[in-house]
Amino acid sequence: MTRVAGVVVSHGGAQDLRTSLPALAPQVDELVVIENIPGSVGEVPPETRVLANDRPLGFAANANRGIAATTGDYVVLANPDTVPAPDAVATLVVFADAHPRCGVAGPRMVGIAGEPIPSRRRFPTVRGTLVRRTPLRRFHPPLERQRSHYHLDEATDEPVQTDWMLGGFVLLRRAMLDELGGFDAGFRLYGEDIDLCYRAARAGWQRWYVPAALVQHEWKRETDRRLLTRRTLWHWRGIARFVRKHPERLRSL
Repeated sequence: MTRVAGVVVSHGGAQDLRTSLPALAPQVDELVVIENIPGSVGEVPPETRVLANDRPLGFAANANRGIAATTGDYVVLANPDTVPAPDAVATLVVFADAHPRCGVAGPRMVGIAGEPIPSRRRFPTVRGTLVRRTPLRRFHPPLERQRSHYHLDEATDEPVQTDWMLGGFVLLRRAMLDELGGFDAGFRLYGEDIDLCYRAARAGWQRWYVPAALVQHEWKRETDRRLLTRRTLWHWRGIARFVRKHPERLRSL
């Protein structure tokens, strides 16, 4: 019988966990929550394991720690501010079971008010990155500056293969994670999901967007709202690491 593990990394997200964990716990066979800083986890559902860090770690390192602490054939990696519909995980698992080379399956995401979140994306390009992460962004509305990157003109109600999906809520096949060595812990925050999907693609693992699975997500878009913040610098560091690892992407304009 397929077993599914849930891993949630919380960095000050105790308030969000009050809603997200009760929705996720009944859908997985084991649940691990990483407490990255003290006070990040409050009351949790029965049989949930909480792993407290001695010192804060980056998201990728925390994800790897949680994955290593579980045994499921699949791992749901979820942000504290995501709330899956009651059948979301089962829908993703059924799809992945039917597609043996599916290494990553992602749901349709909507915001708090039900607005669509563009979670299905193309691998980054030089032009798209410059428009999104430099003062050039001031001349483009937030989504329009990345219209093709976000697949905004390609709405679908059917499963489709894609380059990568937001790591806020994804189903990961453990066999793929074992083959790839998990996330690259050198990414502190931002870029680790793109890197994992890129390495998966190069290794022949498919990434599928499965819109029948629905997840609500409080998409904060913090790096889109302000041009220069600490998180923007983390994002640029993630971009730099991705380019160093995969310089061939510089040829993609």
